[in-house]
Amino acid sequence: MKAEIVAIGSELTDGAKLDTNSQWLSQQLTDLGIAVHFHTTVADNLDENVAVLKLAVERADVVLITGGLGPTLDDLTREAMAALREVPLEFDEPSLAAITEMFLSRGREMPERNRVQAMFPLGSTPLPNPVGTAPGIWMTIPRGTARPPAIVAAMPGVPSEMHRMFDEQVRPRLPVSPQAIVRARLNCFGLGESHTEQLLGDLTARGRNPEIGITAHEATITLRITAHGFSMGECDEMVGVARETIVQRLGAYVYGSEDEELEDIVVRRLIDSGQTLATVESGTGGLLSQRITNVRDFERCYLGGLILPSETAQRRELGLAPDLFSQGGAISEAVAREMAICCRARLGADYAVAITNDRGMEFGADLSLPAAIVAVAAPDQVHVLPVQRIGNRAIHRSRTVKSALNLLRLHLVEPQ
Repeated sequence: MKAEIVAIGSELTDGAKLDTNSQWLSQQLTDLGIAVHFHTTVADNLDENVAVLKLAVERADVVLITGGLGPTLDDLTREAMAALREVPLEFDEPSLAAITEMFLSRGREMPERNRVQAMFPLGSTPLPNPVGTAPGIWMTIPRGTARPPAIVAAMPGVPSEMHRMFDEQVRPRLPVSPQAIVRARLNCFGLGESHTEQLLGDLTARGRNPEIGITAHEATITLRITAHGFSMGECDEMVGVARETIVQRLGAYVYGSEDEELEDIVVRRLIDSGQTLATVESGTGGLLSQRITNVRDFERCYLGGLILPSETAQRRELGLAPDLFSQGGAISEAVAREMAICCRARLGADYAVAITNDRGMEFGADLSLPAAIVAVAAPDQVHVLPVQRIGNRAIHRSRTVKSALNLLRLHLVEPQ
C-alpha cells in the first residue's frame, strides 16, 4: 500500500512557511505500516491542484491533503476534490452549525464567507474539526474494476487542528496494512558520508531489507534503518541485527540513537560516573555551554562555563602567561591545553573542555591551518584536537563544539 501527502498553499511553495505537516504525517503512516512514496507541494491554483490530485490517486492508494480548507478565495481544496470526482459541491447543514457555534464560543459573529467551509463534494464525508472552523473531507475515488478505490482525506493546514483530525477522524478510517514497518536511527560523529558508506559496504545497497540510508547535518552522520515485514517482531529483529552490524563496522564512531546528541551522551556518562565538567570558550560564543545546559539534569555534573573572546580576557580570567601567545597567537595547541588546565583548576571540575579563538575566513587566509583548537583536560592528562574549517561560520561553530564534546566522549568511553 502506497501513500502520497499533498501540501497545498502558496506560502509553502514561495518559502514563507516550512511544511512540517508532511513530515509528521509520514511518521504517522509509517507507524501504521503504510509506506509514503511521494510528497507533493503545490501553490493555490485550481488547475494545478486538480492535476496534482489526479496524479496522486493514480499512483497512491492513500492520499492525505493538508491546507486549502479555509474561507478565503485562495482556499481551493474542496473545489479541486470536487473536480477530481467530477461532482458538484453540496451544502452540509450540521457542518455549518458547528462552524457557527465555533464563532459564538469565541464571542464573534460568523462572517458570511465562512459558509463556504460547509460545502463538500457530493458523496464525500465531512470530518468534524472541534478546534477550528475548517472541517476536513473524506472521499474515495474509483480507479476501475482491477484496482481498489483510492482514499483521499483533506485536513486543515494548521498543525494543531490537523494532528487532532488525523488522530480522531482519519486514522480510524484508514485500512489496516498487512505490512509492518519499523524505523530506527543511529547517530555517528567523526567521519564523512562517503567514508561511512565505505565502512558499511553492502548494508547500504539499494533494495535491501532493512534499508539503511545515510544523512549528514553539521558533521553528524545519521543512519536511518527501515525494516519492512509482516509483523512488528519480524521488523524489530531485522533492525536489531542491522544495529549490531553497524556498531561492529563503525565502532566508536557510533555515539547514540534516535534524537540523542553528543551532549546528551556526555552529560549522562558524567552523571553515571559522579564526575563534573567545566568549559571555557573563546571562538564559539557560549554555544558549548548552551548545548550542555539544554540537557536534562545538566546541573548534576556541569559546574559552569567561561566565555573569553579575546587574548586579554584569557590572560585576565585564567592567568595565562603572555609568552604563551608569542608563537601561533591565540590559536595553538599550547593555548588550548593551558585554557583547559586552568579552567579545570579554577572551577574545581574533574574535566574541562576548552575551545580557542576562531581563525577568520578573511581573504587570503591560510586554509591549511586549523581554524580552532579544542582540548579536554582530564585528571591525569590533556587531549588536544585541531578543527579545520568546513562550511560557513555557523556550521563551523557547530562542528567545533561537536568535536569538543566528542573528544570528551571518547575519553569517557575509553580513558587513555
